[in-house]
Amino acid sequence: MTNKLPWQFQNVFAKQLQVKPEDTDRLGHTNNVSYLRWLEAIAWDHMEHLECGWQVNERLGKAMAITRSEMDYLAASYQDEVLMLGTWITQSDYRLTSERTFQLFRPADTKLLLTAKMQFACIDLTSGRASKMPLELIEAHKSAISLIK
Repeated sequence: MTNKLPWQFQNVFAKQLQVKPEDTDRLGHTNNVSYLRWLEAIAWDHMEHLECGWQVNERLGKAMAITRSEMDYLAASYQDEVLMLGTWITQSDYRLTSERTFQLFRPADTKLLLTAKMQFACIDLTSGRASKMPLELIEAHKSAISLIK
């Protein structure tokens, strides 16, 4: 299913979703809070895939924290629809910051529903302050970015 969608970059990390009743709002379409929750979840899943998930973050005492989110809602989705969410790490300074890009499609009609970007900064888990990226995070970012080029 992911191969048939017009992804912005190659080597997408994708996840299939189904809109549940609790994901919708009073207007009957998917609530923006659900979109944000899905974006955060796939970002964590992608880091796990890159072998740099939460256990690594705990061991290192460092993690990438969201500093900015930007979402463009292009079309609505509704209860019971099956969606495909994709993500990529698209930029990093390999010291402190990175950027992740997202696309959400409805595969039934290949409609692009949402585009998003998130910016991240590496933080120390004890102090919550900005901190230099450890080697494991740098390598995970380099690996992910190399796949889209």
